[in-house]
Amino acid sequence: MASINLPLDSNLNPVDSSANSIPVKVAQISNEVKQALDLMPHLVWMTKLGVGYCNTPLKQFIGIESNNICDTDWIKYLHPEDAEHIYNIWITAQKTGQNFEKECRIRNVDGHYQWFLLLAQSTEYGRKQFDWTITCTNIHDRALLLRETSESLRANTDMLDVSVDCIKIITPDGFVSHMNKSGCIALLGKEKVKTFGMEWLGLLPPEVREQGKKAIKQAAKGKNARFAGKSVFGNLTMYWDNILTPVVNEEGQTTSILCVSRDVTKQRIAEEKLRITSEFDEMTGLMNRRAFKKKLKVSIAKAKEIRGQTGLLLIDLDHFKHINDTLGHSAGDHLLKVLSKRLAHCLDENAYISRLGGDEFAVVIENIESNEQIINVSKKLLKQLEAPITYSGKLLNGGMSIGGSVYPVDAKDGSGLLKCADTALNDLKDRGRGGIRMFGVDMFEIAQMKAKQLDTARQIIRNNQIEPFYQPKVKLDDCSIIGFEALLRWRDEDSNIHSPATVVEAFNDFELATKISETMHNKIFTDMSAWISQGINVVPISINASPVEFMRDNYAEILLKRLAAYKIPHDLVEIEITEHILADRGYEYVVRALKKLKNSGVRIALDDFGTGHSSMTHLRDYPVDSLKIDYNFVNRMHEEKSIKAIVEGIAKLGPILSLDIIAEGIETVEQLDSLRAAGCKFGQGFLFSQAISADDAKQMLI
Repeated sequence: MASINLPLDSNLNPVDSSANSIPVKVAQISNEVKQALDLMPHLVWMTKLGVGYCNTPLKQFIGIESNNICDTDWIKYLHPEDAEHIYNIWITAQKTGQNFEKECRIRNVDGHYQWFLLLAQSTEYGRKQFDWTITCTNIHDRALLLRETSESLRANTDMLDVSVDCIKIITPDGFVSHMNKSGCIALLGKEKVKTFGMEWLGLLPPEVREQGKKAIKQAAKGKNARFAGKSVFGNLTMYWDNILTPVVNEEGQTTSILCVSRDVTKQRIAEEKLRITSEFDEMTGLMNRRAFKKKLKVSIAKAKEIRGQTGLLLIDLDHFKHINDTLGHSAGDHLLKVLSKRLAHCLDENAYISRLGGDEFAVVIENIESNEQIINVSKKLLKQLEAPITYSGKLLNGGMSIGGSVYPVDAKDGSGLLKCADTALNDLKDRGRGGIRMFGVDMFEIAQMKAKQLDTARQIIRNNQIEPFYQPKVKLDDCSIIGFEALLRWRDEDSNIHSPATVVEAFNDFELATKISETMHNKIFTDMSAWISQGINVVPISINASPVEFMRDNYAEILLKRLAAYKIPHDLVEIEITEHILADRGYEYVVRALKKLKNSGVRIALDDFGTGHSSMTHLRDYPVDSLKIDYNFVNRMHEEKSIKAIVEGIAKLGPILSLDIIAEGIETVEQLDSLRAAGCKFGQGFLFSQAISADDAKQMLI
């Protein structure tokens, strides 16, 4: 508000500036001036040569009777909080003539205070002597609103400062106009910042600025935005979830952007730990199957892009279960840990390894130029078991089988590549384990054949199509029946009979083998029980047992329980096992089961003797009652003298070891005569009878 300069009374003597003295006659403010002042709406106080005058609005406002207020008397009507400050300014201004402008509160006639804008302007009338005109403009409503707004802003600022989130007000072009305490500390390292205006993206690490730039552009267009950011102070890195919300005016224009950044550092750390847990094997520290499949997909994509090749090796530890069973799982875990480190360290930058589970590992070789490169890597892997690995002073023996495949030669994707490598590995294990085998198309045909057999086995079990057939065992001197061998047959929908060769793969699967065995046992014992109840003189019946049936170490207990359920005398049952079962892993389960059965009166026969790892140890240490000469020996004994010598040797071995010798596959009278001459007393074969149904077997016994 501009001050009002009023003219001096013309009757007054002029001031003698040279003498710097007050005139003898006291100056007065003319009536015209007073009338003019009284007509003004503002509160006005004027001095003339030290004489003060307040206009009528001022007099009425403060409630005084006289218009004359001298010198500093007017200050006593100011609010105490304002009076001292303005008094000091007023004393200084009287000496210097310096104009001033201040807001203050003036007490009215009712004792209440209102806000005024006080504007003081001087007029010099002598050396450092001044007349003053002070105008007071009522700004009470505006001042209250301003202070309410300031208090509200201060409260909001305090509230924002309490928040642990980093809160910023950003201009649409990306500059910070305000930031709460948390934001100042997080981005600037200071608790209080006097001025803002810095570019926000410049406060962020370079790697997240591009994302931030996109988010600001999106928010400036009136759309919500979000991105993951971080801040770095020395060795401390903090991660933030940034949410940008546009503040728009009535026209829909973005005037500012509210950015709330929430500290998600602990969450990120937890997520990283979870990622490590979900992608890496806890025991070995290698990638797990889940992470491996992701990385394999990337490797194949790279190979496809450059039209290159990628190799895959699946590794299986031979006889690992035997280590767990004999030395404990802690020994097996130790082997896995040591071997994992060796396998990882022997690979170069073009290869990586994963533990898929159990004792199975996978290695991917990128940038393959030839199969020789894969073979060389495989040889390195195989050598890692050459150096001894010990646990608690005991040597952990084991081998390694590796199946390999190549993209895109064998498969076009990761799952296909894994399938091919697994097929090669299984083919290798079926042929004796150890070494490496690369995938070949012919292996798929074998795998498909095995899969078909497994499906057939499941079907005949589900449809109850299995039935036992019986092939007689005879005394060779008079061809009288001394027993039967129960053989698996299954009948299709057209009543055609099929041999076990159509489902032979099922006997390598524990679940299928045990279900087939259970069905055979129940039907064999049902036949025997019926024959016994009918008063028929039942002869001992031999039952074949596949190696996999012994792997749960409960074969003997289950068989004896079934015999008891059907009330079958133990001496009427003989269990036939193949010779190699005594040299395979898990043989200790087999031996324990055989000894338990033997002690219970069940006979034990060793089938196909001479075709496997024939050893006198098998006959000396294991509970064997009889040996069966393989039909191949019987079939070839007349064409090959060495084979005939083997047959004669086995026949002579029987009486020495108190073992019954049974020749299989006798088809001609010539073979029968030769076996008799060699001292073999028992046999079976087509010369006497093929395998026959239960009804036909019953007729033979009657």
